[in-house]
Amino acid sequence: MGKIELLAPAGDMERLQMAVAYGADAVYLAGNTFGMRTFAGNFAPEELRRAVELCRAHRVRVHVTCNTMPRNREVDHLPEWLEYLEELGIDAVILADVGVLALAKRHAPHVQCHISTQASIVNYQAARAWHDLGAHRVILARELSLEEVREIRARTPAELEIEVFAHGAMCVSYSGRCLLSNYMTGRDSNRGACAQPCRYQYALMEEKRPGEYFPVYEENGETYIMNSRDMCMIDHVAELMDAGVDSIKLEGRAKSAYYAAIVTGAYRHAIDAAQAGVPLDPVWRDEVEHISHRHYSTGFFYGPPGQFTDDARYVRDWQIVAKVQSCDGKGNAVLTLNNKFKVGDTLELVGPGVRPQELTVEALWDGGGVPLEEVRHPQMVFRMRLPQPVPPLSLMRRKADLSP
Repeated sequence: MGKIELLAPAGDMERLQMAVAYGADAVYLAGNTFGMRTFAGNFAPEELRRAVELCRAHRVRVHVTCNTMPRNREVDHLPEWLEYLEELGIDAVILADVGVLALAKRHAPHVQCHISTQASIVNYQAARAWHDLGAHRVILARELSLEEVREIRARTPAELEIEVFAHGAMCVSYSGRCLLSNYMTGRDSNRGACAQPCRYQYALMEEKRPGEYFPVYEENGETYIMNSRDMCMIDHVAELMDAGVDSIKLEGRAKSAYYAAIVTGAYRHAIDAAQAGVPLDPVWRDEVEHISHRHYSTGFFYGPPGQFTDDARYVRDWQIVAKVQSCDGKGNAVLTLNNKFKVGDTLELVGPGVRPQELTVEALWDGGGVPLEEVRHPQMVFRMRLPQPVPPLSLMRRKADLSP
C-alpha cells in the first residue's frame, strides 16, 4: 500500500498545536472569512502566518479553506486574500466555487486548488471536469460508497488526488446543502453558521388547535427524525487505502483541542498499522470512544448509515483535566490545569505516542514547589510526578459523563 495523508482539523492555534503534535501530515484551517466554520476560532492574518511557520517547522502541510459561496461584494476582497495566502506559501486552498478557482489560479498560482466536499462531487466526470479546470485534488461527497470511490479513482487521471472524510459529523443534507438553518434561525448553513435544526425534536401543531402538540415519531416512539450519526472509519483505513484514496480527512474544526489531539493520534496509529500490514492495537481503536461524539456509523461507505432517532445527545464520557507543558527524564512534569482534581484521584495519562495508562495522584505542588492537596484554578501552573517521561502536550483525563 502507498502512503496516505492524515489531514486533521485546526480551528485555532491550540487545536493546531495538538494536531501537529499528535501526528497529522497536514492540517486544514481558515482565516476570518471565506471558511465554512465561523464558530471555530479561526486565524487572523498574522496568526495565520505564525500557524504556517509552526507547521513548516514540523513538516506539516497547510490547507486553507475558502469554501463558502461568496456573494458579489465578497468576491471583490478575494484577490487580496489569495495573494496573502500565496505570500505565506500555504500548500493548498480548499474551494467550492468555480469563480474562486479561477481567482486562485490567477492570484495564488503556486498554491494547489482542492475542491471542497461542498461541491458534492459524486462521479468521475465531475472529478475530471474540476481537474481540467486546474484542480489538484477533489474532496469527494460524504454520501458515496467505497465502491463508488474506487471507481472514481480508476476513471480519473492518476495525478488528480482523491480525499475523503473518514471521521466526524455527518450532515442530514448533501454536505451542507441545506436551508433549514437559514429559514428557522437566520443562520446560513452554506456560510459556516448552521444551527443544526436537523437535530431538533419536532412536533406537529394543527392550525385550529394552537398549543396542542403532537409528537412526530419514527418507529418505536423515537422523535429525533433527522439526527445523523457520526462517521467513524478507523477500522477500515486499509480499505480506504486499497481504494486509492490519497488523503483521509478528520472533521472537527469547531471541536475542542482535546478532540483534535485524540482523534488525530488514533488515526495516526491506524494509518501506520495499515501501512505496516499489521492489525491496529485495540487501545488506539478505543481512543475514538474517548472523545465527544454522536453514535458512530461507517457513513455511506458500506451502505446508508441511517439516523439515530432516540436522542440528539453527544456521548461525552471523558474530560481533560490537565495538559503537560514540560517533563524531564524522570517524569517530573509542569502542567496547566483544565479541570480541578486532588491527591488520591485516579486519572489517565495519554500523549503523542504515549499509550494510555491509569495513574493515582500521589502528590501535587504549585509552581514554586509548595505541596498542594488539590489544584482547582483553571490554567494554574502546577507540578506532579508522572509514571514515565512524556512529551509536551500530553494530557491527563478522567471519566465523567458530560452528556447533556
